[in-house]
Amino acid sequence: MERNVLKDILLIQNKTTEEQFISRTLMKKIDEYRKTPFVMIITGIRRCGKSTLMNCLKTKDCYYVNFDDERFINFSVHDFQMLYELLIEFFGEKDIFLFDEIQNIKGWERFVRRLHDEKKKIYVTGSNASMLSRELGTHLTGRSISLQLYPFSFREFLEMKKYVLSPLDALTSIEKSKIKNHFNKYFEEGGFPEYLKTKKSEYLKNVYENIIYRDIITRYKLTKEKPIKETVYFVAGNIGKEISFNTVKKLTGLTSATTIKEYFEYLENSYLVFLLSRYDPSLKKQAYYNKKAYFIDAAMARIIGFRPSEDDGRLLENIVFLDLKRKNHEVYFHKQKKECDFLIKSGRNIICAIQVSCYLKKNKEREIAGLLEAIETYRLKEGLILTLDEEGEIITNNKKITIKPVWKWMLENE
Repeated sequence: MERNVLKDILLIQNKTTEEQFISRTLMKKIDEYRKTPFVMIITGIRRCGKSTLMNCLKTKDCYYVNFDDERFINFSVHDFQMLYELLIEFFGEKDIFLFDEIQNIKGWERFVRRLHDEKKKIYVTGSNASMLSRELGTHLTGRSISLQLYPFSFREFLEMKKYVLSPLDALTSIEKSKIKNHFNKYFEEGGFPEYLKTKKSEYLKNVYENIIYRDIITRYKLTKEKPIKETVYFVAGNIGKEISFNTVKKLTGLTSATTIKEYFEYLENSYLVFLLSRYDPSLKKQAYYNKKAYFIDAAMARIIGFRPSEDDGRLLENIVFLDLKRKNHEVYFHKQKKECDFLIKSGRNIICAIQVSCYLKKNKEREIAGLLEAIETYRLKEGLILTLDEEGEIITNNKKITIKPVWKWMLENE
């Protein structure tokens, strides 16, 4: 890469900014590791706020380089030494490096390993979980901590709206109504920061197209775009429903269910789609059961896939799933004679069972029956039903079932 071009990029990117940023919950976790020697790896879907998070970490003691810039097209691993020298030349010697979307540069992990060996503190972001983990496993085993960033949580959404949240145990009825109003908007608009500012559906379509073409089709050298797009469309219209690779294979016209399995791996690696496994103590059985699929964002799912208006319950379920992921829980679903939406596992044990229902009164008997089966199967003392607005407590079969609005549960558990 030409030295003058690289110089111009670094001078522009390292300018200080007075911009105010939304505080991300993940910052608390990052702060825990600030004074450790670990390389901090922050992954997540495109446009979920990773670059903004990096800007929050910027201080006068840091270097910052964003590799998601078309001018880095000719940058190779051999140019890292020149980059290092230019950073020192223009900004003096520093010990903290912030590298945004570094996975765009093949061989990046060797340079990061060298910096780590020189006792530098390094923060790295990327949009592909598999690529980063593979490269980390080769050169940075035991030297890195990986964290995931997702689109805004409800608390972050409220902060973006400049809503000052009172203590949850002291909310007035008026304050509850205001929070519910904000949650209804969050339910519709999702959590992509830039979309929340513009409300332009073209923006989310563009983010989706970038992921499909740049992170999947180009990266994995797919020769056809139609099957992968049909797979995503199917998921967006069938959130929270059981799916089989054979069903999607027939839908796309492909001849191999193994190819569909690979497609889902690509989609998960890019954080667009997530698969949820049915719980079974036998990992072998678990692998062969049908999965459930969830989407990265409710608004994007609405825009990409066909959704009947009465299907809000599935989207509410999607919001709960994402919040469980955001909190780094190990999650499954339960299915025997009946079903329960989510199980949380800790160590070897299932510690929590959660059922999600928009309007519990409509399906009360079914929802409670599925939750009770899960409670009894995993010897739990109680269960949780999350709803759009209902709240209360039920004692049945000597088991306590707490009913709580999703918005309240999300705010309590951050």
